[in-house]
Amino acid sequence: MTSRERILTALKHQEADRIPIHDSPWGSTINRWRKEGMPDDIPPAEYFEYELASFGADLSPGFPVKILEKNETYIVETTPYGGVRKNFRDYSTTPEVIGWPIQSKEDWDRIKPRLVPDYTRLDWVSTRVNYERAVEEGKFITFGAAMGYDLFQSYMKSEEELIALVTEPDWMREMFRTHADLLVEMAKIMMEKGYKFDGAFLYNDMGYRNGLLFSPETYRSLLLETDQIVCDFFHGHDMPVILHSCGGVKELIPHLIEAGFDCLQPLEVKAGMDLIELKEQYGDRMAFMGGIDVRAMAHPDPAVIEEEIGTKIEAAKQGGGYIYHSDHSVPKNVSFSQYLRVMELVRQHGQYNGAVV
Repeated sequence: MTSRERILTALKHQEADRIPIHDSPWGSTINRWRKEGMPDDIPPAEYFEYELASFGADLSPGFPVKILEKNETYIVETTPYGGVRKNFRDYSTTPEVIGWPIQSKEDWDRIKPRLVPDYTRLDWVSTRVNYERAVEEGKFITFGAAMGYDLFQSYMKSEEELIALVTEPDWMREMFRTHADLLVEMAKIMMEKGYKFDGAFLYNDMGYRNGLLFSPETYRSLLLETDQIVCDFFHGHDMPVILHSCGGVKELIPHLIEAGFDCLQPLEVKAGMDLIELKEQYGDRMAFMGGIDVRAMAHPDPAVIEEEIGTKIEAAKQGGGYIYHSDHSVPKNVSFSQYLRVMELVRQHGQYNGAVV
């Protein structure tokens, strides 16, 4: 089977030849692996045969990016959203936001006119080359984009956005809907120009280690309708929708199913997202992608990751509906040899009916 066929089969809750495989190692992790033996001239996605390729457009207001400060450890830059971020020079962590472009409705009124669909939002040459290569390789190709609450953390300080969800619900709905409309229109433009997507991969972190960032009632009030509109658009083009939402979002799952999301990723173990439990409770209505604890990958005792993968994948793969991924992204404390063992175990336990992989 091709990757495209394999993932589509999984998302239809059917068993393929084996479970699909995808993952997201940090850039600093890749740097470590190259020092430990991974070939320099082969991209990790090719080396490990990841099966999903995502393409999208620039949905930002398009403010110029400038380096404000740089030293041996950190880099401070402005963002296309008009904010300021600080990160390690090797971009090995989630960046620290130290400046936000929206602090009032007047700021939003200044930004909103910049959020209109336009052909310049895509690098047509390089995107087309990479897209055609992915098609040739049989990848599962998605339209990828951030949306909703998580996207607006690029615009607003998290605490202020959370407060605004309660104190300014109409304003927040307007902002979420404006970006969702832009997302849909840019997907239309790409599709009209010949891009054929197999699905959508949308990103909206709504949880943290100890649970949800806001209540299910707030989700239903401010985000559900917009999410339904987006999912309905992609479903109207026979495209299943994968949602990336970090943290403990278990309480949202019934509402995410109602919105139309077909698959949830990445299922952070340390945030209480138990793959086996979720499969048992929702596996007939939602597919799952992820749930393999990266802490087990880095554990010095190999029996820990063997137990993690063997137990979870054997349960999650039953009846289809499961795609392998780490429970977030692979950090640099996982060695190359440890990750090779992860891939070996995933392929071993991910087979269906004794198929040779």
